[in-house]
Amino acid sequence: MKFLILVAAAFLLSVCQSSAQIYGPYDDYDIYGDDGYYNPYMPPPYYGEPLPERRTQTRRATGTIEIATREHTLVYTTPRGKQLVYPIAVGRQGKQWFGTTRVTSKTKHPVWRPTPDMRRKNPRLPAVVQPGPSNPLGTRAIYLADGLLRIHGTNDPRSIGTNASSGCFRMYREDVEELYDMVQPGTRVIVRR
Repeated sequence: MKFLILVAAAFLLSVCQSSAQIYGPYDDYDIYGDDGYYNPYMPPPYYGEPLPERRTQTRRATGTIEIATREHTLVYTTPRGKQLVYPIAVGRQGKQWFGTTRVTSKTKHPVWRPTPDMRRKNPRLPAVVQPGPSNPLGTRAIYLADGLLRIHGTNDPRSIGTNASSGCFRMYREDVEELYDMVQPGTRVIVRR
């Protein structure tokens, strides 16, 4: 009996091996000075269903971004039909927006200005956060609609896969930089439940 348990345990260990994700150094911020920043970009713990494969093939309109808030995924279908699927963080309960909009602009190393409502709820928030490792927008921001809704990086990668934001869509640094390079103002964005 003990032999069968050992064989079963060995089998489970060999089948259930996980591969580690390796993230590069968090560069792009050394031009803003050293403030004791460390690289938090390690795989976040994820306790739900497995995230979808990075690249999949389904039918979607080309040149379109589709966001599925329940699945915490953003799918970009390139003009040539290639689909890229990214894990994201979405808005908390009561802070989610659904509908169709367009990319209005893009910014490298964005400046973050908390809304007056955010500052009322948390008076310790500064009026402006300059680019750098403490900026919640990360290294890239893709502005939607009136400019208050964004797809952006994050300084809290553990939030990816959760409902954590004030309505924006957070991505890992590497993912938002890749998406930033591909999308242009005017790109259609569909946000679904």
